[in-house]
Amino acid sequence: MKTIYLGLRGDIIHPGIINIIREAQKHGQVLVGLLTDSAIAAHKRLPYLTWEQRLEVVENIKGVSRVVPQEEWSYVPNLKKYKPDAIIHGDDWKSGPLSKERGHVYAAMQELGGEVIEIPYTQGVNSSALSEAMRAIGTTPDIRLKTLRRLLEIKPIVRIMEAHSGLSGLIIENLEIQSEDGLRSFDGMWSSSLTDSASKGKPDIEAVDLTTRMQDLTNILECTTKPIIFDGDTGGKSEHFVFTVRTLERNGISAVIIEDKIGLKKNSLFGTDVIQELCPIPEFCEKISAGKRAQVTRDFMIIARLESLIAGFPVSDALERARAFVAAGADGIMIHSKEKSGSDIREFCLKFRAEYEKVPLVLVPTSYNQFLEKELCQWGASIIIYANHMLRASYPAMMNAARTILENERALEADKLCMPIKEILELIPGGK
Repeated sequence: MKTIYLGLRGDIIHPGIINIIREAQKHGQVLVGLLTDSAIAAHKRLPYLTWEQRLEVVENIKGVSRVVPQEEWSYVPNLKKYKPDAIIHGDDWKSGPLSKERGHVYAAMQELGGEVIEIPYTQGVNSSALSEAMRAIGTTPDIRLKTLRRLLEIKPIVRIMEAHSGLSGLIIENLEIQSEDGLRSFDGMWSSSLTDSASKGKPDIEAVDLTTRMQDLTNILECTTKPIIFDGDTGGKSEHFVFTVRTLERNGISAVIIEDKIGLKKNSLFGTDVIQELCPIPEFCEKISAGKRAQVTRDFMIIARLESLIAGFPVSDALERARAFVAAGADGIMIHSKEKSGSDIREFCLKFRAEYEKVPLVLVPTSYNQFLEKELCQWGASIIIYANHMLRASYPAMMNAARTILENERALEADKLCMPIKEILELIPGGK
C-alpha cells in the first residue's frame, strides 16, 4: 500500500482531524508526523499536552498506521526522511502563513516523485478558536507548574516579563507579534517583590509576609495560564523557606528565586554601598537543600541568585558560589550585575556554561539592556527576565494623563492618552 503523510499537532482532536485521516485512508496507510513541542513553540503557543500524551492519543485514532516525530515546523525534512507516496493537507494553506510552506512541500514531493493531496478544509471548525476557548477556561496548578521545565527543554531562550497585577498579567498572557522567525510572545511572568510593593505605594522590604504577596499573586493566577517565577528575596530563615516552597508549589508557581545576601533588604541596583553582606555559602546551601527536601513534585524549581558582582566581588567568587549552590540542589542560577557593559556577566556566563551544559542560567538585563536576546543566548542564558518594565511604563503613563487633566481642567485632552473603556472590557474575560 502507498504511504500517505499527514502532519499534526494533535493537541485538540476535532472533526476536521478525523475527516482528513479518513480521506488519507482512501489513498493508503496513514503516516502521521506528530509535531514536537519544540517544533510548535516557535510558531504557536506551547501545547497543553506533552508530546508523549499527544502520541498516545493519536496512535489510538482509528485509521492511523504509524506515528513519527516531526522535529521541525516544516514538513520537508520528514518528507525527505520517510519518502511517502503522498502528503495530505487541507486546502486552507493556499493562503495565509502556510502558503510559503505549501510551495516548499510541492517542490519536495516533485523531487520525490510523489503527490500532494489537498482536500476542502472542514467548515465550522477553527483550531485557533478552539485553542482560545481552552485558554479562556484556564489551567490547573499542576499544568502551570510543569510548563516552565517544558519550555526550558524545547526553547533556546525562555522570555519572562514582570507582572504586578491581573491586568498586567493579561497583557503578558495575550500579547503576540508575528516576526520573520515565527510567533513571538512572552513565555511566562515574573512576580517581583519590588514591583509588587511599589504598585501598593510601599517600600520594597522583605518584612512583607508571604500571605500578603500571595493575595496579589492570586489576582494574576486567576486570569492567566502561563508559568510564574516568584521573587523570594533571601528566602528568610530555612524553616520559613520550607513553608514558602510548599505554598508556592501548591498554587502552581513554577519556580522561586532566592538571593545569597543577608541583612536589611535594599535593592541591588543601588550598588555596593547598600549591600550588607553575602550569606555564608554553607548556610545558603542548607536553605536550598531544605527547600528541595520540602517540595512535593519534581517540577518545582529553586533558583539561586548570586549577588557577588553587585557586592563588588570578582567573577571567581560568583563561580565558587554557583558551584556550591548547584551541588546543594539548586535547579538553576541567576547572576545579577549593575555593570552597564555586561562584560562581567558575559565572563561569568561563558565560564559557568563551560562547566554546566544543562543547568538553567537566568539573566536580568536591566542595566546591560543593549544586548539582543540572541546575544545573551550565545553567552549561555536560558531564561531572560524583564524584571520591572510593566510597572515602570505604567507610572509615567498615569502621571501624564493626570497632569493633562489638571492643565486643561477637563478630560477631553487626556482621551488620546487612554485606552477606550470598550477595549478594557474586551480585554478582561467575561467583561463584555
